[in-house]
Amino acid sequence: MKNFMGKNFLLQTETAQELYHEHAAKMPIIDYHCHLIPQMVADDYQFKSLTEIWLGGDHYKWRAMRTNGVDERFCTGKDTTDWEKFEKWAETVPYTFRNPLYHWTHLELKTAFGINKILNPKTAREIYDECNEKLKQPEYSARGMMRRYHVEVVCTTDDPVDSLEYHIKTRESGFEIKMLPTWRPDKAMAVEVPADFRAYVEKLAEVSGVSISGFDDMIDALRKRHEFFAAQGCKLSDHGIEEFYAEDYTDAEIKAIFNKVYGGTELTKEEILKFKSAMLVVFGEMDWETGWTQQFHYGAIRNNNSKMFKLLGPDTGFDSIGEFTTAKAMAKFLDHLNSEGKLTKTILYNLNPCANEVIATMLGNFQDGTVPGKIQFGSGWWFLDQKDGMEKQMNALSVLGLLSRFVGMLTDSRSFLSYPRHEYFRRTLCNLVGRDVENGEIPASEMDRVNQMIEDISYYNAKKFFQF
Repeated sequence: MKNFMGKNFLLQTETAQELYHEHAAKMPIIDYHCHLIPQMVADDYQFKSLTEIWLGGDHYKWRAMRTNGVDERFCTGKDTTDWEKFEKWAETVPYTFRNPLYHWTHLELKTAFGINKILNPKTAREIYDECNEKLKQPEYSARGMMRRYHVEVVCTTDDPVDSLEYHIKTRESGFEIKMLPTWRPDKAMAVEVPADFRAYVEKLAEVSGVSISGFDDMIDALRKRHEFFAAQGCKLSDHGIEEFYAEDYTDAEIKAIFNKVYGGTELTKEEILKFKSAMLVVFGEMDWETGWTQQFHYGAIRNNNSKMFKLLGPDTGFDSIGEFTTAKAMAKFLDHLNSEGKLTKTILYNLNPCANEVIATMLGNFQDGTVPGKIQFGSGWWFLDQKDGMEKQMNALSVLGLLSRFVGMLTDSRSFLSYPRHEYFRRTLCNLVGRDVENGEIPASEMDRVNQMIEDISYYNAKKFFQF
């Protein structure tokens, strides 16, 4: 029987253990997609309690607590103390066996705080107090946490209207870890609510200095902001879309649709899809011009619980995997850019695991030999960023593409305690490859190539691909 969270956690063979300890574990972290709050890095934020750094904003934990019968006031309520919230989480943890939360929880306690105790109601108080004492120390600040996990680069997620003042402040402070912005222009194509769209366009006009009265003006303003992001070191865009949009449209139609929605009139479903299709192409062309990598996270159904959405807003734990038929639209969109010679490096993340093979075969359609792994199958995302989901993603990529060219893992997190997800991924990767070596499916005589492959996926592929 193996020790829980021991040195060889998840590493089932000697080869896997050697691959991890001698190669993967030594690699720095490039976290090229996350949702950290830039101001916390700029200010080197000192966390007030374990609850703040661990439970604040963590809808993964909130979902588990609700499922375990915990009242909402202990998840997101304002009338409960940090200790009361943590106590309810500690009561929930023993019920999370076989859920990745159980592994993440104890991996984070171990790697961040050096605590090897199992979290449960009996140990909750001592763990809470010990962590809170450590959080008072300078090395447990926001920047301290990044140093602790050997982070080299993080890419945050930022709206085109963002000032990026905290990225600039962080860079000018001399902080040795790069914090770069990522262009996330979802609101510029969110035309479902005319008043919200108009307000956003007016904000865009203000920050860009471009007077916007028509569609072309809006694109000019976005292009100006795109150039500003590039000047601040941005190398990636990201798009959170339900599905891919690839409707046929004319320039005249898009200009008319803009005038209609900007004037306050609701659009038809067809008009919405055409506008989104046009915007995806415009953004793809901008990214190609600057040599950025475009990322697409698709397939989520968000804010399903309308009652709780009205109460708490988005990103509070009421989203789920969606079911869309999007392969044809994805292919049509990528083909359009490719036919124009404007398809930049691209990462595709699916949320429904039934699309793993769809994505893995889509990549090969648009690889052009200019960049190794130009079109990437993104790592297991959201509900899939756990052992089973990561294994399925890597197996599909291995069978239908080149796992060796994979740019690896990211946190996709708002938490400074989420970096162990890279360790979890690396252990899973080493276990998969190590098992193949032990089974004779990869020749033991090729261990130099295998070792390099592990280091590449853990670090070097991302560093070269994004040119960090």
